[in-house]
Amino acid sequence: MPTLRIAGGRLVDPANGIKDEVRDVWIEDGKVVAPPPDPSARADRTIDARGFVVMPGGVDVHSHIAGSKVNGTRMLRPEERRDPESVWPRRDGFRSGTIGSVPSTFVTGYMYGGLGYTTAVDAAIPPLSARQAHAEFRDTPIVDKLMLVLMGNSHSVLDLVGQDDPDRLRQAVAWLLDSAGGYGVKVVNPGGVEQWKQGGKKIARWDDRVETFDVTPTQILQGLAGAVDELRLPHPVHLHGMNLGLPGNWGTTLEGMKVLEGRRAHLAHVQFHSYGGSADDPSSMDSQVGPLADYLNSHPNLSADVGQVLFGETTSMTADGAVGQYLANLTGRKWLSIDVEQEDGCGVVPITYDDRNYVHALQWAIGLEWFLRVEDPWRIALSTDHPNGASFLSYPRVIALLMDRNLRDETFARLPERLKGKTGLADLSREYTLEEVAILTRAAPARILGLRTKGHLGPGADADVTIYAPDDDRRRMFAMPRYVIKAGVVVVDDGDLRSAPDGDTLLVDPGVDPRARSGFEARLAEESSIHPANFRVRADEVARPRAVPAGH
Repeated sequence: MPTLRIAGGRLVDPANGIKDEVRDVWIEDGKVVAPPPDPSARADRTIDARGFVVMPGGVDVHSHIAGSKVNGTRMLRPEERRDPESVWPRRDGFRSGTIGSVPSTFVTGYMYGGLGYTTAVDAAIPPLSARQAHAEFRDTPIVDKLMLVLMGNSHSVLDLVGQDDPDRLRQAVAWLLDSAGGYGVKVVNPGGVEQWKQGGKKIARWDDRVETFDVTPTQILQGLAGAVDELRLPHPVHLHGMNLGLPGNWGTTLEGMKVLEGRRAHLAHVQFHSYGGSADDPSSMDSQVGPLADYLNSHPNLSADVGQVLFGETTSMTADGAVGQYLANLTGRKWLSIDVEQEDGCGVVPITYDDRNYVHALQWAIGLEWFLRVEDPWRIALSTDHPNGASFLSYPRVIALLMDRNLRDETFARLPERLKGKTGLADLSREYTLEEVAILTRAAPARILGLRTKGHLGPGADADVTIYAPDDDRRRMFAMPRYVIKAGVVVVDDGDLRSAPDGDTLLVDPGVDPRARSGFEARLAEESSIHPANFRVRADEVARPRAVPAGH
């Protein structure tokens, strides 16, 4: 492959201790390489980056871009595709598609690339939907993709937790990951979705019991987090806790952190789990980010992404099917519920975040509080829980708010008066630097995911690079990169999308005991409608697989 030199840019590469220094970046065969020792050496192509800001490609640690919930949304919301402004027209070298809250597959890749993002995680795929999700990954260009596999309500997992058999539970986790072609383990409302599907009493506390399996959410979370640690998977258990979106849920969020007892965990869309007040009185809702952030700050086994809410129209989708039902009843809008046999549920509801609505305004403020109260930027990542809080296309708006207190204050002043005293956002003066933005959007999510070749531009890194024109308007700066390079290929050139190469699928090889696999598949044949031969995703069904070794 030809060599590429990015010359004279202001390199911001926090993982390698480079805050904002004029340097060259050399690329060969899709990787960053050390500059040649001969100072007169010439590359096949040179991008003059003098005056521009050079960062690694963005890494989205938590989004929803494939699988049954995404396709369910496309079916539920045809109105989004009737808007002429939602059309992505066909042009040379690119496919047509639609945008809306859930863009079509090709457009998802184009828009991530156009934003300077080169890696994205789908954070909730049940094993039975993995084949479909991989097919969609194949049709999503530019970005490298990863999927997290839902296990917190799997019958196989709940059975083994109830039997208190950690060895077989660890084998089951490896089997499910391998069968799905997954990268990490996702836990959603452990046991609560199964209980809801069976019509049982709501699971609201960590010591409640899942009636059919006689286990508690504590046992499920501890079992899965322990299995992830014992398998030495690169990413810790990815946790969506209990009581998502309900006033007063901060107590169960704090208890969930304690239940882990030092095991590694990443807290997903933590904004939706940080509410004070009472579920019986939504008007009592307030922010409880302070004590939660204090706990995270003092416990290095934990990291989080935010799930920032921004005002406007979007779609809520969650594997927490009970939350889907709650939202549909609350908003009166149409609702889609999807049941995945023996594995999980899913709820999809359109939602409009209104800046005149007290609860929505408080959610906006709580998300920003999280960014500003977590002291170590390496342990928090930018997310909108796309599309739940807003589209990933909103990331530049969030960055602008984090870098400019005046912009936050101006927005806050337009929100409902009663917000004052319910959130501490107005008292937070912190403003993110360019280095901190690079950590938040690239280096930290890559480190949290255990992706050693992502999120930095040292020798051996994937040649994923974003080049920005400095602009006092931070939203504009981060919305329109001047150049984006993916694996050494220039995909955005002088601000225009020019190419759309395929991305890789990143997965782990957890090491599956063949005898254990046979046992799990035999049970599958006995107790479900799924033939074992149709359960495991074949290697040729994974687009451009790239294994990331476990054991780190």
